[in-house]
Amino acid sequence: MVSEQGVPGQAWEDVAAGVWRRRLPGWDETVGVVAGEAGLLLVDAGPSPRAGAALRRELAGIPGAGGLPVRWLVITHPHFDHVLGAAAFAGAEVYGAAGLSGHLAPAALAADAVRHGMDEAEAAEAAEALRAAVPDVVEVAGGGELVLGLGGGREVVVANAGPGHTGHDLAVVVPGEPRVVFCGDLVEESGEPQAGEDARPARWPAALDRLLALGGERARYVPGHGAVVDAAFVRAQRGALARRFGVVD
Repeated sequence: MVSEQGVPGQAWEDVAAGVWRRRLPGWDETVGVVAGEAGLLLVDAGPSPRAGAALRRELAGIPGAGGLPVRWLVITHPHFDHVLGAAAFAGAEVYGAAGLSGHLAPAALAADAVRHGMDEAEAAEAAEALRAAVPDVVEVAGGGELVLGLGGGREVVVANAGPGHTGHDLAVVVPGEPRVVFCGDLVEESGEPQAGEDARPARWPAALDRLLALGGERARYVPGHGAVVDAAFVRAQRGALARRFGVVD
């Protein structure tokens, strides 16, 4: 396996009041947390049940988040490095883009993990654990939004912003000053955006237009991989993707 995901690596980063994110080692995927009085909303869950369990332990040590349960989990897209840790959060209400449930088949997720360096037996066990822990997903229709109340006046918007990186891309918008947008892999900062077989290249630039409309010029945009960026970065990446895939406005 490429590395053990969990405690080592970068620390939790304050993005805004009551909003944190963590870059995990190995595949450099982002996990985000938003705190409300009623509990925590988790954005993605890491690449394995072991990584998810480590995240649970770490959350207890974050001032402002410690002691609160993870009640909501948003899966930004159905790739193993963002999904398989959800097995450690059984009981949380899980949200995904319309059609996500059909892409959580254990065999496909395990194969994806093995292609990226995970041990075959561990990948199979993780994918089966996910199926047991996440029997249902609340799906957000294409172009749709859901507003979730986390308690104490804190709300987040879960928006179906894709397709783009995949056919099933969600974003999480946290109103406030600054506004925060968790972009999933629609935006990547640590390398060129990855376009696999499930990507929708022709529609990816429009998905970034949607993110910019949701966040605005002053928002902090949290990519699926890499450092937090601003609207100018998202706009530049949108232009680069349009050129790369021959998308004409």
